[in-house]
Amino acid sequence: MKITRKKTRRINVGSVPIGDGAPVAIQSMTTTDTRDVDATVAQIESLATVGCEIIRLAVVDMEAAEAVGKVRLRSPIPIIADIHFDYHLALKVLDGAIDGVRINPGNIGNQNKVRAIVERCRDRGIPIRIGVNAGSLENDLLDRYGHPTPEAMVESALGHVHLLEKENFHDIKISLKARMFLIPSMPIR
Repeated sequence: MKITRKKTRRINVGSVPIGDGAPVAIQSMTTTDTRDVDATVAQIESLATVGCEIIRLAVVDMEAAEAVGKVRLRSPIPIIADIHFDYHLALKVLDGAIDGVRINPGNIGNQNKVRAIVERCRDRGIPIRIGVNAGSLENDLLDRYGHPTPEAMVESALGHVHLLEKENFHDIKISLKARMFLIPSMPIR
């Protein structure tokens, strides 16, 4: 089956190009505790040997944020920091070695917090992944739609794209994930 790819803007996650006709990159996420640097590096190395090109690490607290830079220095592939709830974790990660940051619009906080992340990423040339989860949409969207819907997810993603673009930031990846309902192709449109 041939899939026609749409024209997109190219970004780089470390040395890996994404978009604009670049080959599809294989990405995974570690299941280790990011604070356990040795175990995390071992898992990354194992994934890299079977073709993983980009890895995402959960950053759940300040200790994990501090560990990310240590992991990055030993990782054979680029790392994206998956920020959980606290924008200070993103700022801490961005003080060290990192190739990308993932934020969840539903739990990262207000626009000023997002702007602080954007400013730091723009200064360092680090892309941002807007990762929308059906299970953690913004409260105003849940109030408006009544429950997680494809439309609410798209609105969440586009709202954050517009926020980033308003800050003159364009190195953006978008991801939408839902387990509660099937979304055939609506978010892609």
